[in-house]
Amino acid sequence: MKIKLLITIFFFSLLIAEKASAQGYKIKTIVIDPGHGGRKPGASGSFSKEKDVSLKIALKLGALLKGQMPDIKIIFTRKTDIDVDLYRRAEIANEANADLFISVHCNSMPPGNKHIKGTETLVAGSHRLKEQDAAIRENADIKLEKNYKSKYEGYDPSNPSSFILLSLLKNAFRDKSIKFAKLIQNSYIKRDERLSRGVKEQGVLVLQRCGMPAVLTEVGFISNKEEEKYINSQNGQNEIANSILEAIKTYKKNIEVK
Repeated sequence: MKIKLLITIFFFSLLIAEKASAQGYKIKTIVIDPGHGGRKPGASGSFSKEKDVSLKIALKLGALLKGQMPDIKIIFTRKTDIDVDLYRRAEIANEANADLFISVHCNSMPPGNKHIKGTETLVAGSHRLKEQDAAIRENADIKLEKNYKSKYEGYDPSNPSSFILLSLLKNAFRDKSIKFAKLIQNSYIKRDERLSRGVKEQGVLVLQRCGMPAVLTEVGFISNKEEEKYINSQNGQNEIANSILEAIKTYKKNIEVK
């Protein structure tokens, strides 16, 4: 059942990818996904929660897009502090035939590593099992969903070997996702002088289920006191949102067929 579902989604994704390469292709719809929400707070810092930071930045990004790129339809997976299942986030994007999916998150480290800081952007991939720490943390929310084993066809977020089952989906939009992710990271570096931890391929469930180029951007470490202050500040949130916006503009210019 799991393999059959993955194969179905894989070939559906290939059809969309082929359509996206056709002459006259334009980016018309972007889905913005503020990570976590409701009873799924995500990571916590000394005074803030990931779900709140991600929502504020996502809303700022949406406002910038509407103001500067009014021809693009913007869809949010949530606009308030509500609980949205991971499968539903991808479903929203797929149902809208979105051309780009952007999930906004904060990174975190356990005690002893709270000095670590920087930005990183994830794209869908199975890659090396030992490098799946971020994916395991981001996917852990599904355990709070009702009947998650049936919803996700037996997927176990605590078992790294589960990522192998998702590997078929890895390549459909891999190149475009990586290109966009690199643009985001470059924007953070050049515009905001942030420390970059690079682009990483990880088995993030919400990205694996998206039938379009999709990224999950970790805007900073909420576990780092310095970065927690930055990502909670108006200036920091504005810088982050503007950097993602510039990456979207460049991606749009590069990817669209005239």
